Amino acid sequence: MEFSDTYKHSGPCCFSPDARFLAVAVDYRLVIRDVVSLKVVQLYSCLDKISYIEWAPDSEYLLCGLFKRAIVQSWSVTEPDWTCKIDEGSIGIVHARWSPDSRHILTTSEFQLRLTVWSLVSTACVHVPWPKHPARAISFTKDGKYIAIGTRRDCRDYIHLLACQGWEAMGNFEVGTSDLADLEWSPTDSTIAVWDSPLEYKVLIYSPDGRCLFKYCAYENALGVKSAMWSPCGQFLGVGSYDQVVRVLNHLTWKPAAEFTHPAQIRHPSTTIVFKEVDEPWRTDLESIYAKGVPSDSLRRVFYKVIEAPVTIPSQKPPVDKPNPKQGIGLLAWSADSQFFFTKNDNMPNALWVWDVVRLELLALLLQKDPIRSAAWDPIYPRIALCTGTSQLYLWTPAGACCVQIPLSEFYASELKWIPDGTALLLKDKEAFCCTFVPMLPEFEPDDENENEHEHENEDEKEKETENGSL
Repeated sequence: MEFSDTYKHSGPCCFSPDARFLAVAVDYRLVIRDVVSLKVVQLYSCLDKISYIEWAPDSEYLLCGLFKRAIVQSWSVTEPDWTCKIDEGSIGIVHARWSPDSRHILTTSEFQLRLTVWSLVSTACVHVPWPKHPARAISFTKDGKYIAIGTRRDCRDYIHLLACQGWEAMGNFEVGTSDLADLEWSPTDSTIAVWDSPLEYKVLIYSPDGRCLFKYCAYENALGVKSAMWSPCGQFLGVGSYDQVVRVLNHLTWKPAAEFTHPAQIRHPSTTIVFKEVDEPWRTDLESIYAKGVPSDSLRRVFYKVIEAPVTIPSQKPPVDKPNPKQGIGLLAWSADSQFFFTKNDNMPNALWVWDVVRLELLALLLQKDPIRSAAWDPIYPRIALCTGTSQLYLWTPAGACCVQIPLSEFYASELKWIPDGTALLLKDKEAFCCTFVPMLPEFEPDDENENEHEHENEDEKEKETENGSL
């Protein structure tokens, strides 16, 4: 793996959807870099420190949230002289996002007074009163034609549907939640999943016309749903809860297809492969080779060691007198092919659990020395990258796992992001970032022999076509 030099940042960084550019916030400046060379392509100066960055889906525009001044500024990569400023005045702005057509910006005001749709083409704007959350409970369909917005009025939760073409109201119906936490369209655009606040375990499935198709409650009188996510294929809805269990609901009956628990100990031998991070010094005869001044990390060897059952997973007991306990499934994410998903149990912060949905079993368990700071799936291949705030990058695939030393002085990766085409990773330290270019998985590399065979087949077909044509 190749690593770039480090560059300064002051907060948000993100790749463009077409994987050509990287946008970086450096105080009040917005820096656009080329992904391959990391050279500066454009440089914009904003009115205040940048709090948030988001690319438009077409990668032509991007917005900067200057939430301290209640302003959103938008810029164009292809037209450097073009700019746009959105100012909500006294009601403020706490969040902003793009619409799927890349020509509208949605902003949420302070205290969730209203959600406003601003057009970049005309001066028209649309207001939706009383959105439930600034950033959550807002979901677009995959085809970008409709948006579902969770709202609240008269102490009741509603879903407000709008058509993105013209932003006309398509419907408004009440949902059976006490305090709606979030909602999300299914990848097939046929249903909307809604879940309640952690005070009550409740998952509801609605059709776009407002019919409640199913209500699911795993238990009562305890903290409920903590995370939920659709599989990319739309056939499963993973629901993680405070009882340290993930329940996978199927799209046919909306009942659990499987339940995955996170025990503190794996006692019996199984097909699960447990990778434990080991940090040990190099042999003394090799240490003498290094000169003085070499970083201490270079004198140590970090690797994964496969261990057998019984295995005890380090866990923490959350305090009973504090709110929002660090317990339960706080992180749940699906692979691009929907065959795998990983979870992190918040009271076991050093462990990453990788599950196989086809076999309905725990496929791998990664035990880190330090708490996991960030983990993400490759957008294309079944591959996980994670970091723990150290000078190591960790990768997992169905074929195995490895630890990669980041060859940069005093760089400790605490956050990572994949590029949309899966060829590179963005690694962030507290004040610097770097990029690493990840090789393609061997099992997904094109086979030269097969390519040659296809070429010969195409040549034979062309010869037959010319012979038939001459006849």
